[in-house]
Amino acid sequence: MRRAFTSAVVTLTLALALSLSGCGTESRGVAPTDVAPSGAIKPRAISWLLSRPADGPVITTMRALAEEYAASHPGFKLNLISTPDRPSYIQKYETLAAAGKLPELFDTDATPFAQKLAHHGRMMDVAKLLRNLGLYDHYRPAALDYQRFDDGSLYMVPLQYEAEFFWYNKALLRRAGVSVPTSLDDFPAMCRALRSAGITPIALDGQDLWPLERYAAYQPFRVTGPSYVRQLKNGEARFSEPAGRKSAKWLSALGKAGCFQKGFSSVGYADAQNLFASGRAAVYNTGTWDLPGLATTALDTKTRDDVDFFTLPLTRGSATAENEYVTSSGIGMAVNSRTYDPLVRDFLKFALTRYPARYAAAGVLAPTTDAKTVVPDNATPLYARAVATANDVGQEIAVPWDTQLDPTTNTKFQQNLVLLAQGDVSPASFISTMDTVIRRNAPRYSR
Repeated sequence: MRRAFTSAVVTLTLALALSLSGCGTESRGVAPTDVAPSGAIKPRAISWLLSRPADGPVITTMRALAEEYAASHPGFKLNLISTPDRPSYIQKYETLAAAGKLPELFDTDATPFAQKLAHHGRMMDVAKLLRNLGLYDHYRPAALDYQRFDDGSLYMVPLQYEAEFFWYNKALLRRAGVSVPTSLDDFPAMCRALRSAGITPIALDGQDLWPLERYAAYQPFRVTGPSYVRQLKNGEARFSEPAGRKSAKWLSALGKAGCFQKGFSSVGYADAQNLFASGRAAVYNTGTWDLPGLATTALDTKTRDDVDFFTLPLTRGSATAENEYVTSSGIGMAVNSRTYDPLVRDFLKFALTRYPARYAAAGVLAPTTDAKTVVPDNATPLYARAVATANDVGQEIAVPWDTQLDPTTNTKFQQNLVLLAQGDVSPASFISTMDTVIRRNAPRYSR
């Protein structure tokens, strides 16, 4: 998943990218809207710069489709340039962008950096491309919306669809005498009751930082919807505003209530999941990408029958609906306008037409509405229920903040969130620090 990356490198590469912006589509390639260029299809090797699990369904599905395409187009090959570590990937991606050496396809979130590339004509207009291929209307609106820039434009193809839930152990909640929280404001009391019963309340992957950042985004999303973080990242809002203050106070309250496991900041992804799966923690916030481990017979028999899930609780006067929460389509795939030609278009038509059904056959949620997830034979009843829940979502999306904030702000935010949850800084100190960071960095990065 996502982590912070070195801001100095990003700042340098961003400056270089802007200085090289004159070398965009004017020198070679096509205009971003020229999605159906004329000319012969001449097979050659093309490349995809990506940051995804090597054995995950996205890569395995695309690799198989590329091999099928190559069988009827001798000379074609899809080279995968993979960097699973996200911080290293971001550095490589932005450095190649600065040098004008991005390959035909490349992964990116809808960040301000990516929007600058699109503004300078370096990425194909994906909305127009998908419409031209007759595929646009097949995509889930939520999957497309997750990839959009703030102005509504679409320059990335969604290859996934995920929904994030709170998984919980019914037996542990019963032992502590507590119910599933109906409001985010119920969490501290739930945690105190679980602690009193000798139970770790929430398993958290603190090492990767982004999971704690999810918690920081929940109160603002319920208070204002997605507008707050959009304004925050541009320096048009402050943490000292009601939504930011509520987030800081809630995170501090979670820490004081002992919600997370001791030493959470050094606990990694696998260990956090195992803490919940083994019945040693009561709650675990994660996405449908973890269904194979939480909703199949792979789950420990000691906890299998006790596991259930609930969606993001509301708050009093919530601005968003019960079925609106974090639903993402993962990192998107952009198409380089400088290397786009009839071959790239033809391969994308071949691959994207077949991709959803092949992908869904692996037991995952496809980014389109016309591909039904194949529930595996070893699934528990929760699997199909989770899929059905993810298929019924509202219009507003709780966008992960690590894809929105500028790199420097995001790094400082994640670091200070840990201190806040550990009780090392007060909400007031946290708010003051983050307002200073936002004031210094956001406007410059969003220009």
